[in-house]
Amino acid sequence: MATDRWSLRNIYLYLVCLITLIMIIFGTVGIVRNVVELVYPEPPYIDYPTVKEPGVEQPTAEELEEVRKAEQDRQLRYTIINLVGNAALLLVAGPLYVYHWRKIETEHVPSGKTTSEE
Repeated sequence: MATDRWSLRNIYLYLVCLITLIMIIFGTVGIVRNVVELVYPEPPYIDYPTVKEPGVEQPTAEELEEVRKAEQDRQLRYTIINLVGNAALLLVAGPLYVYHWRKIETEHVPSGKTTSEE
């Protein structure tokens, strides 16, 4: 039975399970990070002019507000795109993991026994 457990097919199934489990972990961490970023966004970085240069027109308060709003919108878009990407990672890796893990379980259960009887 020891050689049967480490056949090429079983090694493949275990490797797929390992890889998909790692993908699920990374996807979950990414989703949590993106949700936190949506709830508590990073303040936008705006390079406000600090020194008045002669002949250079300084931006008005409205222009600075537009720049700040555009930066916030960009950050929100980036966070949502990352959130969707991580959710897609979970939607792909999750079923693959479950499918391959069930294949492993069904192959290693002796006939007539359930997994709870082992």
